[in-house]
Amino acid sequence: MSKPTAGGFTKTSNWLDWYEGPSKPRFKLPPGSVDAHCHVFGPGDKFPYAPERKYTPCDASAEQLFALRDYLGFERNVIVQATCHGADNSALVDALKKSNGKARGVGTVKRSVGDEELQSLHAAGVRGVRFNFVKRLVDFTPKDELMEIASRIAPLGWHVVIYFEAQDLPELWDFFTSLPTTVVVDHMGRPDVTKPVDGPEFELFMKFMREHDNVWSKVSCPERLSVSGPAARDGERNAYRDVVPFARKIVETFPDRVLWGTDWPHPNLKDHMPDDGLLVDFIPHIATTAELQKKLLVDNPMRLYWSE
Repeated sequence: MSKPTAGGFTKTSNWLDWYEGPSKPRFKLPPGSVDAHCHVFGPGDKFPYAPERKYTPCDASAEQLFALRDYLGFERNVIVQATCHGADNSALVDALKKSNGKARGVGTVKRSVGDEELQSLHAAGVRGVRFNFVKRLVDFTPKDELMEIASRIAPLGWHVVIYFEAQDLPELWDFFTSLPTTVVVDHMGRPDVTKPVDGPEFELFMKFMREHDNVWSKVSCPERLSVSGPAARDGERNAYRDVVPFARKIVETFPDRVLWGTDWPHPNLKDHMPDDGLLVDFIPHIATTAELQKKLLVDNPMRLYWSE
């Protein structure tokens, strides 16, 4: 059934809705696990979508997110501001307040943000800002403005989340490596998984992390990167297996600087809507020991988001 968008908004044509009733994961998450990348959308009648947005989603509320959290076996969330809400963090802050301390946030702010607003966001649980360099999703923001924002949030102990595509890393390298905070890369910098895992493009990303110990990576969103897709083999829950070598290499090389999240409710997918239970069962293929799983799902996100 197609999900509504409230408040008089019309969903983007051919929008793929998240679906209810995901399968129950076979992988038992370690106690205290954090879904470290997810979103809320609206509801549009309470939290209108930004006029400058590039897409209009179906609504996906905080209550629905927390129900999924409990069903999958997570204990906490890190909620990332969705680009459809622009720099209005109201829906994000509302979700954080409803979480009873079980969620932290990554917001979006503009150069004009005041100190009082930053302090208010911090009190609500925001611990980072996101800079999006994927041109099809956002309009370009000048790097001097982004650097100014990074300098403003650094004293709060916040970090910067960066979203970009692998082919753009060379031109963004100097800017990324000059940021004065911890830097968290969304979805491994979106590698092209049809290329070799030991090839020059992915090796550049590995070099980026190897030479800069303030850089972390989310090893998430195989459904966005995979060519082989969600099909399992021999009844096993080993979907998106062409992404596994890339994510596993990062987890095993930088075990203390990796995070994982569902990306619920999966905005802007064009091919298929993933089963969130199947996504959880992707984890033991990339973090193959109990020690690596605990670092990925508990220790690292707790250190980054709940250390105070």
